Amino acid sequence: MSETASKALGAPAASPDAGRWKALVFIALAQLMVVLDATIVNIALPSAQQDLGISDGNRQWVVTAYALAFGGLLLFGGRIADLWGRKKAFVVGLGGFAVASALGGAATNEAMMFGARALQGVFGALLAPAALSLLAVMFTDAKERAKAFGIYGAIAGGGGAVGLILGGFLTEYLDWRWTFFVNIPFAIVAAAGAYFVIREPEGGRNRSPLDIPGVVLSTLGLVALVYGFTRAESEGWSDSVTIGMFVASAVLLATFVVVESRVKAPLLPLRVITERNRGGVYLSLGLAIIAMFGLFLFLTYYLQIVKGYSPVKTGFAFLPMIVGMITGSTQIGTRLMTRVAPRLLMGPGFLVAALGMLLLTRLEIGSSYAALLLPAMLLLGLGMGTAFMPAMSLSTQGVEPRDSGVASAMVNTSQQVGGAIGTALLNTIAASATTAYVADHIAGATSRSQQQLVQLEAMVEGYTSAIWFAVGILVVAAAIALTFVNAGRPGSTPVTGSGSGEGVADEVQIPVVAH
Repeated sequence: MSETASKALGAPAASPDAGRWKALVFIALAQLMVVLDATIVNIALPSAQQDLGISDGNRQWVVTAYALAFGGLLLFGGRIADLWGRKKAFVVGLGGFAVASALGGAATNEAMMFGARALQGVFGALLAPAALSLLAVMFTDAKERAKAFGIYGAIAGGGGAVGLILGGFLTEYLDWRWTFFVNIPFAIVAAAGAYFVIREPEGGRNRSPLDIPGVVLSTLGLVALVYGFTRAESEGWSDSVTIGMFVASAVLLATFVVVESRVKAPLLPLRVITERNRGGVYLSLGLAIIAMFGLFLFLTYYLQIVKGYSPVKTGFAFLPMIVGMITGSTQIGTRLMTRVAPRLLMGPGFLVAALGMLLLTRLEIGSSYAALLLPAMLLLGLGMGTAFMPAMSLSTQGVEPRDSGVASAMVNTSQQVGGAIGTALLNTIAASATTAYVADHIAGATSRSQQQLVQLEAMVEGYTSAIWFAVGILVVAAAIALTFVNAGRPGSTPVTGSGSGEGVADEVQIPVVAH
């Protein structure tokens, strides 16, 4: 980084930390643990529900308690990382996550389970932004940063599918409790490694007083938003509480924006999200996650209920997607990131994923895995991996070191909110299409076997109807990435800085992807 750019970004030029590649191993391990947890518990949920006597009405709270705490506290977690230092926040987050996982695995009733899941969400909200912001401040060379974010992007994208495989294995061959206990060794190894290996660059902390009104408004606003979508899935969009949650969320988040524009030390400096490149990343990434989360759900049900796959076989069926994501992220994205502009990876990446999704609109009861699902998942993985990698890197580009934690939290927030929206929105579309199909065709089914066939056909009709919407969402994500993201390739053109309003230039010529 040039001396001019260093001064403009408010960061002294410093030689890269010698242990940064070792540190990446432990950061990646922690990220894998957090992403795994989002899907691994879903596979174990039926067994846990039976053991703990959780009612059908309450079982959603095993997932919702985690989602609300994690999604609601991410911005606060990112600000704490900037205040405490990312290494400290990272290690504390890992320790807390391990304790919460132990409580979940040892749960004896539903209250203990819900509490453990909420606690996991709290520490996950501290851990996730700290992990990404550590990468942002440790890897400043363009080529090295490309490799580091390639690995991180592959884990962020493919970890959910790995969770399905691991969850299936642990549930089928051991016990559902191991889907919680498995986090403990991950957390211990990552925390110990981080403690001894990570050397966080000096001078990047934000020691401004904590913005308490901002914390309260953002947390309540995000919790209301995530809960609104979660409730819509189970109670419907016209439910009075669902509508109330959306209204409350809109009011709280609008008030949050007004407060952040006026306070001296905001929780989320608006300079972080108003810069067009980062704004484009947060928006396009959130939309892509909406499409992906719905798909995970539909394919899991399709493979297990329609095709009769076991949990383990279902997990392995997702392997092509993981291979595609790793290839797209570490081979295509990493190799091209320093040669082409990020939008030329993100836009086409989302379009390739949309093509894979388009293939899945042809799903039928008797569809061949090898002829349809395999190529569709490979295309999805390749596209998402290629797009995720520059998106993750660009999300903290041009951000001052003191803002890197909260900028990283915004990436996680867009993913978490996108996941909640995707599950609720696409599930509702699928359920409506299924109901309509049954109403139109059930009269002609006279025998029990014909009625069962109509039910299965209706499920597949529901999935394909929702997948058409997912295709459209991915096309919109590609359009946003191609339109909003205008940063040149690292080392070629000026990139827009975050601008502090304190004399920092809006445009800074930097020869690397800046942190």
